[in-house]
Amino acid sequence: MTETKNDFSKGSVARCIMSLALPMTAAQLINVLYSVVDRMYIGHLPESSTLALTGIGLTFPIISIISAFTQLFGMGGAPLCSIARGEGNHERAETVMNNSFTLLLIAGAVLTAFFLTLKKPILYLFGASDQTFPYADAYLTIYLVGTIFVMIGLGMNSFINSQGFGRMGMMTVLLGAIVNIALDPVFIFVLNMGVQGAALATVISQFLSAAWVVRFLTGKKAIYRLNPARMRLQKRLVGQISALGLSGFMMAVTNGAVQIVCNATLQQFGGDLYVGIMTVINSIREVLTMPVSGLTNGAQPVMGFNYGAKLYARVRSGIRFTSIGCIVYTTVVWIILMLTPEFFIHIFNSEPELIADGVPALNLYFFGFFMMSLQFSGQSVFVALGKSKQAVFFSLLRKAIIVVPLTLLLPHLFGLGVNGVFLAEPISNFIGGAACFFTMLATVWPSLRGEEKQAA
Repeated sequence: MTETKNDFSKGSVARCIMSLALPMTAAQLINVLYSVVDRMYIGHLPESSTLALTGIGLTFPIISIISAFTQLFGMGGAPLCSIARGEGNHERAETVMNNSFTLLLIAGAVLTAFFLTLKKPILYLFGASDQTFPYADAYLTIYLVGTIFVMIGLGMNSFINSQGFGRMGMMTVLLGAIVNIALDPVFIFVLNMGVQGAALATVISQFLSAAWVVRFLTGKKAIYRLNPARMRLQKRLVGQISALGLSGFMMAVTNGAVQIVCNATLQQFGGDLYVGIMTVINSIREVLTMPVSGLTNGAQPVMGFNYGAKLYARVRSGIRFTSIGCIVYTTVVWIILMLTPEFFIHIFNSEPELIADGVPALNLYFFGFFMMSLQFSGQSVFVALGKSKQAVFFSLLRKAIIVVPLTLLLPHLFGLGVNGVFLAEPISNFIGGAACFFTMLATVWPSLRGEEKQAA
């Protein structure tokens, strides 16, 4: 049964990718609603909406770090599982999944304890003021209770998708998102809980998603199942999982680091208003990049499976389809965004001052947005084929090596001020995106041609 179910070596490569990418994109868009819907409601509170929205924005780096560990052990293990499955090594594939589950549980417990203990100094370090800290603290305290649910729901959902059950993976987050959307207005407005209500609705939603994942991965439909006998950590596997997940981990951690530096710099040059503007821009970016992320994540199991099966022509076909799709989508979205910036900002906040100052900031931040697709495309190929060193390097290049220094430097040059913060992102997209994509074309593409000829 495991030999024939969801066999990515047959049929159209594009169809195989889209069979996963469409439900995964929908799932990720829905998943974004966990936090985005919170911000939409909080940003329209009758009183102190901008301060409350800014307070939630200050928690983004911590949420990014938590998400980073789901990338490290979830997205790190899932490609290994796909490659092992393509090779026909089903015992190894199931062991990888179970070791990832154990690592996610451990990480969830440690992160919860760490951030609950140090949340106050951390939030002030991240750019909180006396006015915004109470909102950030109230939201984060409740959110952290659900950290383990995030680990299981997001991290282990990767293994549902890697086994070819894209629709089931979509249901994981659809369940939580529907509950979150339904509970948010009740807790925030009817029960008058404000940001605490938003956090509580999120935790309940994450719990339900986690329960759904565990139920599926212990049921009969799954190809590989959670098995206590395989959960004992194997040192070599832990290293391989961590190495392959390190690129996604570093991308999420550096995203958090960029948010920290941006918030702190904006607090210095523009105050709470500009921290709020960055919160809105980050929210828009999360929504707009989800289809690209869904496409590349959907392509990874297909490329990994065919790479393990030594079907290199199909791997190249997957690279070609994914790259073109990402570039076309981001170009179209960039044009729409530049034409209607007020519409996107108004979704999250209606304060006239925030909209007036937010439009030029948004135009700067998203300039050349299509170049980000090159980073996603190149990165996904390195991860899918198990090339962890290249994946890690390009994760660090764009954010840690380019964005962070520019964010600190540009505001002091030529009187740029807050504009310097928003300019750092497009500069990094042009340099980092091009470097990642064209390095992939120069190294991976020719090697696949050579391996195909040898296999023939």
